[in-house]
Amino acid sequence: MRILGIDPGLQTTGFGLVDAEGARLAYVASGTIKTSGVALGDLPGRLKILYDGIREVVARYQPQCAAVEIVFVNVNPQSTLLLGQARGAALTALVSADLAVSEYTAVQMKKAVAGHGQAKKEQVQAMVQRLLNLPGVPGKDAADALGLAIMHAHARISFEAMSRSTTLQRRQHAQFKGGRTY
Repeated sequence: MRILGIDPGLQTTGFGLVDAEGARLAYVASGTIKTSGVALGDLPGRLKILYDGIREVVARYQPQCAAVEIVFVNVNPQSTLLLGQARGAALTALVSADLAVSEYTAVQMKKAVAGHGQAKKEQVQAMVQRLLNLPGVPGKDAADALGLAIMHAHARISFEAMSRSTTLQRRQHAQFKGGRTY
């Protein structure tokens, strides 16, 4: 199964793809979508770049599902709102491509990848490099996106086991320690 991880951001959105076969993971691609070519005040223009960029990644690599980071509440409410809009553009791009989308917090991803929820960006980068046997350290945003894909690769095994052992519908039992799956 090919999994796309998205680390949304209004200026830089990270993406990462992994192929998961059971517990084995293989790196496919990663990178960033940058909106720096558009004026800071042009929010619709930035959101369009994010939407189009994610749609292009989906068309190029054909993932079967996606994992997106859940927005955290920032000290600055305006920044949180802007990040939420970038995240909304990412979710819309994924759902419009008919992908199943799961959502995880940064703490969940860090705990799954680095072993503790307060891991620093550098620790996540180093662990992603090790887990995927990469020749170099991925960029911070791409590493977070790859971490989300890795997290989902492991979590989906639990989701599948739960769906086999219960009569509940997916949406009803999708809460997995605070993450969401639709």
